[in-house]
Amino acid sequence: MSIPKNETRIAVFPGSFDPITTGHVNLVKRALPLFDKIIVAIGLNDQKRYLFPLEQRRAWVEQSFSAFESVSVETYDSLTTDFCLQHRARYVLRGVRNATDFAYEENIARINSRLNPSIETIFLLSDEQHSIVSSSMIRELLKFKQDISAYVPSVVAHDLS
Repeated sequence: MSIPKNETRIAVFPGSFDPITTGHVNLVKRALPLFDKIIVAIGLNDQKRYLFPLEQRRAWVEQSFSAFESVSVETYDSLTTDFCLQHRARYVLRGVRNATDFAYEENIARINSRLNPSIETIFLLSDEQHSIVSSSMIRELLKFKQDISAYVPSVVAHDLS
């Protein structure tokens, strides 16, 4: 099944957002001119252990993008390509910080393309100041009670301080 080409350019930005970072926010803001709508899709994976509950992660993501009416937030527990079909999205938006990220993301993009060739993956390089920021780094800093305020949206920093 393919998605009919239409004039609405919808992108899905999938991730666990455990927690959302300044890098995630920066990526979506930079992608806004490219798409009519961006769906930040919080994926649920039974095999993964999350530090923060889904409701908290969703609230942080929603608050981080509340000023942008072309950004919506959804959760899903299916294949990303199936989620894209359900929401008539023809694009998957992914951020790449380094060569390791690219190798990982390239494999996922190729599998997604085999599952549904009508869905394109769009890679954006992270801005240099965000290239060290990752959710796992934030979780590690939190474990050792370090300041994370430079790496997360203010709503997250406020809730975790």
